[in-house]
Amino acid sequence: MTTVVKIGGARAVDPDGALADVAELVASGEQVVVVHGGSTAVDETLEALGEEPEYVETPSGVVGRFTDERTMEVFEMVLPGKLNTDLTAGLLNEGVDAVGLSGVDGKLLAGPRKSAVRVQEDGKKKIRRGDHSGTIKQVNADLLETLLAGGYTPVATVPMAGKDGDREARSASDSASGDDEEPRAKWLPVNADADRAAAAIAGALGADLVVLTDVSGVYADPDDASTRIDEVATPEDWSDLEDAAEGFMTKKVMAAEEALEGGAASVAVATANADAPVTSALDGDATTILPSALQSDDTAEDDADAEVSAQ
Repeated sequence: MTTVVKIGGARAVDPDGALADVAELVASGEQVVVVHGGSTAVDETLEALGEEPEYVETPSGVVGRFTDERTMEVFEMVLPGKLNTDLTAGLLNEGVDAVGLSGVDGKLLAGPRKSAVRVQEDGKKKIRRGDHSGTIKQVNADLLETLLAGGYTPVATVPMAGKDGDREARSASDSASGDDEEPRAKWLPVNADADRAAAAIAGALGADLVVLTDVSGVYADPDDASTRIDEVATPEDWSDLEDAAEGFMTKKVMAAEEALEGGAASVAVATANADAPVTSALDGDATTILPSALQSDDTAEDDADAEVSAQ
């Protein structure tokens, strides 16, 4: 079984333990894909350059980054540049043949660019244009599987490869005006959420996903670590999980849902700062979410009908 390990980018996350644990897993014959973010480092770099990071709220209440052209340039410098290189070197020093990749490389992570986003400002819904973000629709699983089969450990990060929809719209307009030239897709590096990138990869590989962050899981009471939800196995458990998720954890729960819907075997949300954090999470020291949590009564009936039909 392949394991996808997402290492968070919060200041309180120390990646060294995760890298050592990944090395142990690889040495024992396990296949591992590492995915990382780095939003905090991007914000720090922007501030060092005298610029203010901008976050916006969607009409559904999810807070996310607005990635203008300048911010996108910083993303390209920080994530596939410094952070990816540092993590790849860290694994090399642990004896792992690691290969750093961005989502642009080989179109590892690909989908349409979103140049405009819906936001909620002062109680009003608005459209903000000039965003450099995208929605992951495809994962180049063949690239990852080729590297894994060759004994390499991929270390992946955003940006993703985004197809510029504005250019497609212009090309369609040109065709309507009589220009028969075949429109060419323009690929751009665009931002994507790293948790959701890890989810897409785990789904494509049918892997276990371990999301390492600065807390030990999802807490029923966000201020009380003793209320950690240990297992999410039923739709009722899932409802409780969604109710408990607040702030940054909301996106992690969204990513867990996308991973399981995409084919991941399980999702574990755990602390990066434990001893052997990946192994511990896989052994249950985490909030572990199973595919059965997303199975509605109708789906269960359909599965039962399918089993009867197959007999």
